[in-house]
Amino acid sequence: MIKIKSLLIYFAISMLVASCAKTEPKQHKLEGNVFGTNFHITYIDDRSENFNHAIDSLFQLVNSSLSTYSDVSIISKINKGDTTIVVDTLFSEVYYKAAKIYRETNGVFDPTIGVLVNAWGFGPEKKLEGLNAETISKLMERVGYDKIKLIDHKIQKEHPDIYLDFNAIAKGFGVDVIARYLEAKNIENYMVEIGGEVRVKGKNFKNHFWRIGIEKPNFDGTRSLQQIVELHDEAMATSGNYRKFKIDASTGEKYVHTIDTKTGYTAKRDLLSASVIAPIDCADVDGYATSFMAMGLNQTKLFLEKHPELKVFLIYLDKEGKTKEYCNFSLGN
Repeated sequence: MIKIKSLLIYFAISMLVASCAKTEPKQHKLEGNVFGTNFHITYIDDRSENFNHAIDSLFQLVNSSLSTYSDVSIISKINKGDTTIVVDTLFSEVYYKAAKIYRETNGVFDPTIGVLVNAWGFGPEKKLEGLNAETISKLMERVGYDKIKLIDHKIQKEHPDIYLDFNAIAKGFGVDVIARYLEAKNIENYMVEIGGEVRVKGKNFKNHFWRIGIEKPNFDGTRSLQQIVELHDEAMATSGNYRKFKIDASTGEKYVHTIDTKTGYTAKRDLLSASVIAPIDCADVDGYATSFMAMGLNQTKLFLEKHPELKVFLIYLDKEGKTKEYCNFSLGN
């Protein structure tokens, strides 16, 4: 009896030690394709739980709500004129985020510019051939975020052909959706990146703050880094014109994908790249980065005076055509 009791005590102690033993954290990496680009997710965790299926499902939810490249998404049905569509919470959040940046930028950021994005050949719809001043003026009648309202979970338009395009903010929002999921799973150290838009928390596997590269604006198709920045529980988004441009076959003129929401023409600005960093949602910095590309260097500097919470790394061309940098924070490297 004493021997059996001793064995029971031994096993009880062994089980207690085993249960108290700390499992070593591991680095997990997920990558693939989504939203027409690549994604990379790295997180540190001591569990073996697989998040692949859940993350894929979240990507599908974002696509089914906000993708203009899906004919059956909520936004596509609204763009086709279906007034019965009830939007989901993802759509509503992005709608209000866009409205905030629209107001702050005095309409420089405007998701209803989608009709011109398509016309210039940068959207999912067919490019308009022979685009001229008269056509652009006509299309501009459909532009204006103040011409739509979200009432009782339904979009109401002043003009039935208003075309919504949240692509300038949707990738960043996709990053936020995944980051929130990881945080809900008590992941304290992660990096989520989709097509260059990034959100991080904590530190990497080597216990260093996450370091993210900003691309050099190469026009020859090659890829290299201009700068590396360290993020501290922050999001970063970069917008640039150096890769997204088209050349008119008849005139040889190059035009970029940033559309001036005031004129309907492609924006010719001195900025080549705008990276925005802040401890806010990636969707928001994504929207600001797009806005700054349309504003240009001087207007962006004026905007930043009223928004000191935003850090920027801007690459621009000076009057002599030389590439220069502007940064309003210490790079620390």
